Amino acid sequence: MNAMSTTELMNALGGQAKAASALMAKASAATKQRALRGLAALLRANLAPLQTENAKDLERARAAGLAEPMVDRLKLTPKVIETCAEGCEQLAAMADIIGEVSGMKQMPSGIRVGQMRVPIGVFGMIYESRPNVTIEAASLSIKSGNACILRGGSEAIDSNRALAALVQQALLDAGLPAHAVQLVPTTDRAAVGQLIAMPQYVDVIIPRGGKGLIERISAEAKVPVIKHLDGNCHTYVDDPCDIAMAVKVADNAKTHKYSPCNATESLLVARGVAPAFLPQIGAVYAAKGVEMRCCPEALMILSAVPGAHTQAATEQDWSEEYLAPVISVKVVGGVDEAIAHVNHYSSHHTDAILTTDHTHAQRFLREVDSASVMVNASTRFADGFEYGLGAEIGISTDKFHARGPVGVEGLTSLKYIVLGDGDVRV
Repeated sequence: MNAMSTTELMNALGGQAKAASALMAKASAATKQRALRGLAALLRANLAPLQTENAKDLERARAAGLAEPMVDRLKLTPKVIETCAEGCEQLAAMADIIGEVSGMKQMPSGIRVGQMRVPIGVFGMIYESRPNVTIEAASLSIKSGNACILRGGSEAIDSNRALAALVQQALLDAGLPAHAVQLVPTTDRAAVGQLIAMPQYVDVIIPRGGKGLIERISAEAKVPVIKHLDGNCHTYVDDPCDIAMAVKVADNAKTHKYSPCNATESLLVARGVAPAFLPQIGAVYAAKGVEMRCCPEALMILSAVPGAHTQAATEQDWSEEYLAPVISVKVVGGVDEAIAHVNHYSSHHTDAILTTDHTHAQRFLREVDSASVMVNASTRFADGFEYGLGAEIGISTDKFHARGPVGVEGLTSLKYIVLGDGDVRV
């Protein structure tokens, strides 16, 4: 497809999305619920066809030599599809916040002033791998009364087409415009450049993928961007802590799944508990084939663990998002050094403290400058579904408009409304 026809295609998608957004903004809560429940039913009913299309993507990815953690992101397993369906149902069951009025106050002049929650309008979503993002984005777009244009990765094109077709069927079945959710049908990279430069159609861009993609979008976009560049998440094991609990959580935070952005990439351990904790977590990581890149103190302890895969950490390791069975390990003096390290090296995504000291926990919550901060819990919980948002459009490490997992509220805006009774300004 040449550049001219790509431009024409994107302008057509943009115009259709803009028109559909006006209809979505005034759709009733019941209509949107019907679309979401219908989508959940369609996902379950089409499990076999979806997996057939997904198999094409998996075969192509493996033939191209894609790393296994990245292939894992592509899979539409029955569990993944069921989670998508449950997310749609969870969203359907949630109260509709569109049109909600807050802060209504009577002014001395006689007018009443408040704010109403409204859809953003049209958002563009650019994402890599993970075809389930198609359903997460579509379902959140429906619930929030928006229209969206989705551009998935070329490696998941067959899966995304099949999923998007089900979304449009669910919209039509509910009496909503099919163009409210559109998938860019081409893998031409020029389509991305066009999508992020259409302020006449698109109100916000949400990139979800590797650091390179998000840096490019942030640099070139002519519309606002909600983004996070990477997920260098930390788990800090404090002194004092429950060692058994800390081992369990640090294990889950790293090894539950290596590819997501909320997997722990760096383990900080207070010097007072390092001799007791590190051999135990080292044995767990050794058994699971996790390579540990260590500071000198941690290296001395972990090198003695049978079967441990250890090496000296470099400065780069403290900032690295591995997305693989690799973790950096550093012994720190205590909570002060841990907080300083996290704020310096973290990507401000998700960071956790494992502690039995309430004061330390409260300090960590207040002082760590990240979108999600946790006490005695795995960083793997940093997820829209787990937070009760129904699904997430992405995770934002920005500090304005939306921060952390972006659900329905993050896809809305507030406008002022004024109620009067013939009032005039004097």
